[in-house]
Amino acid sequence: MRKGDTSRHLVQARLASLYDCDLMDCYEHPEYLRTVLKDVYKEDYKSIIHEIKLLLDELVNYKDIAEFFKIMES
Repeated sequence: MRKGDTSRHLVQARLASLYDCDLMDCYEHPEYLRTVLKDVYKEDYKSIIHEIKLLLDELVNYKDIAEFFKIMES
């Protein structure tokens, strides 16, 4: 989900149309992002979550971030 990626634009558009939110709002509502990522990336969903985890590696140990990924991986 790099900037400028077509799939990222699709994720952003779906978040806006389904939930009237953007990517930054998904920290408080990870279930929105989970739903849209599963729809857009289908079988690659888990690899996208893995990439996000790698980028946020230093934060994963914090309780809030851990809860975020718990919801995302469900």
